[in-house]
Amino acid sequence: MAVAKAVGRGVVVNADASQVYADLAILSARPNDEEMAGVPHHLFGHIDAAEAHNAARWASEARAAISAAHAAGDVAILVGGTGLHIRTLLDGISPIPEIDPDIRAAVRALPVADAHAALTREDPDTAARLNPADTTRIARALEVVRSTRHPLGHWHAAHTGGIGDTITLAPLILLPPRDWLRDRCDQRLVQMFDRGAIAEVEALLARDLDPDLPAMRAIGVPQIARYLSGAFDRDEALTLTQAATRQYAKRQYTWFRNQPPADWPRHTESLNNDSIDELAIILRKRLLTG
Repeated sequence: MAVAKAVGRGVVVNADASQVYADLAILSARPNDEEMAGVPHHLFGHIDAAEAHNAARWASEARAAISAAHAAGDVAILVGGTGLHIRTLLDGISPIPEIDPDIRAAVRALPVADAHAALTREDPDTAARLNPADTTRIARALEVVRSTRHPLGHWHAAHTGGIGDTITLAPLILLPPRDWLRDRCDQRLVQMFDRGAIAEVEALLARDLDPDLPAMRAIGVPQIARYLSGAFDRDEALTLTQAATRQYAKRQYTWFRNQPPADWPRHTESLNNDSIDELAIILRKRLLTG
């Protein structure tokens, strides 16, 4: 909010894969009405949990939100930590054709060892990059090469729809001290459990949705679901959710430290009100001079 207010005409666009879901206000740490007051927010809580939202759909929505902001003379501020979403928006997506359903069914029926062996023959470059036990990615690569007659690398080299070359970016990656981040994660989960996370999952379970939907696999949902089923107590559900959150934060931290361009600034200090205000001023200057 501080950045949006410092810019003057800032609008916030969500880039977090879980905060898009209407049913996950608490567990996704979606900003509440008080936190959003006075600043327009887009792509928060606009998707029903029964839908399988993905990076390609989000990128299309984000492009529209950013375009509307620019048309109104506003500055779009993307916030969130889903690296795949941001990369898809900036770099575009691979124009992979629809996969033949029969090929998909045949590939998905293969044991992972057989699928990896087939991929080694048909797309050795991709097979060499993948973990031989990665069932999902191996199946995806094999069905692509069999259905399109081109390896996955061919399609990855043909990205389309990215906006990175058409807009002015003022990126900033937050990499606060790991101990500070872990403590923040643990404290935030305690607050979530105290402020309605259990009731949120209970309402989600009452809808009897497909357990493989992204919203049903969001951190906290499986753990609280097991608590509600009597598999373990509340404290254990909290402990397991905290552990899953720390693991995700570690992966997220590593991705943002290594994947974005080296010239994107990294902020490595812990965050408080003073430092956030300082960062807001820095970003405002970059935007105005960009």
